[in-house]
Amino acid sequence: MIREGPEKSSMVEMDDLDRKILQAYLIDARMSYRELAHKLGVSTTTIQSRTSKLEKSGIIRGYSAIFDHEKVGFQLTALTEVSVAKGKLLELEKEVAKMPQVLAVYDVTGLTDAMVIAKFKSREELSKFTKALLAMPCRIIQSESVPSLVR
Repeated sequence: MIREGPEKSSMVEMDDLDRKILQAYLIDARMSYRELAHKLGVSTTTIQSRTSKLEKSGIIRGYSAIFDHEKVGFQLTALTEVSVAKGKLLELEKEVAKMPQVLAVYDVTGLTDAMVIAKFKSREELSKFTKALLAMPCRIIQSESVPSLVR
């Protein structure tokens, strides 16, 4: 579940305990309040109220599982550079981000406009993905993929 937080421009004050709580959740977001309190040497109530504050302020936007892509058959990771016609970048990014293979889409500067990170079960899937990219109506000028077998 992802919660919408306050506007991105608003800074939230954090102290060392808040940072330690965040660090602990990065390692194990399923840790109980009691476990975390014991680990950090504070009361369970303190952890509960601080976590709630971090959630309400939008610093913690949600909790998610990290899974092993290889174990579910996605052996291939591709980093695809994309160049698009002027004024079409946002349109491209919105469409590409909807594709199920895509993990991330980044704006970049330099010779290309965007980088797409995606996972595939085979080179054939990567090929179909690349052809789908090139067929998009937002006028992709160029696309180059760098596949990598993950081990």
